Amino acid sequence: MKTAYITLGCKLNYAETSTYERKLVAEGFETVPWSKGADIFLVNTCTVTEHSDKKSRNIIRKLHRISPDARIYVTGCYAQLKKAEIEAIEGVTAVFGAEEKGRIVPTILADVKGQKADIYIPGTFFPAFSSGERTRSFLKVQDGCDYKCAYCTVPYARGESRNIAIDEIIPQAEAIAAEGIVEIVLTGVNTGDFGRSTGETFFDLIRRLNDVEGIERYRISSIEPNLLTHEMIDWITSGTKFLPHYHIPLQSGCDTILKAMGRRYDTAAFAQKIAYIRSRSEVPGGPRVFFGIDVIVGFPGETDELFMETYNYLCNVIRPAFIHIFPYSRRSGTPAAERKDQVQDCIKTKRVQMLEELCQRLHEEFILSNKGIKEKVLFESTDRKGMMEGYTGNYIRVSRPYDPDMIGKIAEIEI
Repeated sequence: MKTAYITLGCKLNYAETSTYERKLVAEGFETVPWSKGADIFLVNTCTVTEHSDKKSRNIIRKLHRISPDARIYVTGCYAQLKKAEIEAIEGVTAVFGAEEKGRIVPTILADVKGQKADIYIPGTFFPAFSSGERTRSFLKVQDGCDYKCAYCTVPYARGESRNIAIDEIIPQAEAIAAEGIVEIVLTGVNTGDFGRSTGETFFDLIRRLNDVEGIERYRISSIEPNLLTHEMIDWITSGTKFLPHYHIPLQSGCDTILKAMGRRYDTAAFAQKIAYIRSRSEVPGGPRVFFGIDVIVGFPGETDELFMETYNYLCNVIRPAFIHIFPYSRRSGTPAAERKDQVQDCIKTKRVQMLEELCQRLHEEFILSNKGIKEKVLFESTDRKGMMEGYTGNYIRVSRPYDPDMIGKIAEIEI
């Protein structure tokens, strides 16, 4: 059976889709590009914004037009929150919510082959990692979130914070290493909250992963600032395999908005954490730490003055290497959606543009500050007009003439 996979949203979805694909390939299914048509489509959806919902609906309808007789299976966060809405779309065969991910492959096998497979127990953790690339793999270590920030539906879509034991994760990392992959990105909904199900900690996990043979580099996809402890930072910067690359959600540089969002820190604590990482990681003549910061603009009640607090905080205090900018999206069922002081879309658009311009300046400054520094780059397989690309430990993209012998290899270069 020709099968195509479409993943929307985060790297956690990507890891899960890759796991479904790996299981079906082992059963004899052939993977094909979705645009060419298929017998089976598996769509992993996102619901982080209203635009995400719309994009999911549109792709499902497009797949049905491409292959009217194909079976279309849908999962992901949008599938959890709006199952009936998706089931009403023409062409959809089955929809799987957050607790049904273990049923997806057995259901497809039963539909197509009349074959039974091990049924995953509903509500438990679905282990996953991505494969098929020769440079890095995304390893799911945690799922769900207990924070329930005022703007977010993800806790309702993904469920409560949970994980499997470290002793079950280590073999997955070893399997990744056995494929010749040398870099792992740890991913989850609230990654740093690892251990809630097993009485372990995220610090316990990363120390064990550091000893896995064959894996040379680790990145943490995202971690809440209140979960990134000084003890953990000290250990990471002591010469481990974990890279000087931090993706930390800020969401707002204004204490008034942070409190309204229900975030678990203020701007002073966030700034102190960033300063501590820099003090422990950066030395004269050495590489600077990469900080990617998430920011939401246009949260209800964010006036021009409060937005400028965020702008000035980013510009004058944090100065990250990159800003991931999201216009606030009103999500039904969240406390923020009920507020009367919603910000107009045209104002959000203007603020997004201002932060995009700031991001460009800060990123250029970050690159220039690393000029002349020697760094190690892991090169990737894509051939872009005779050039190949890779990333330094602190996430600077580097290009060089394409050389197939360099794919998946780490080389020292001068930036």
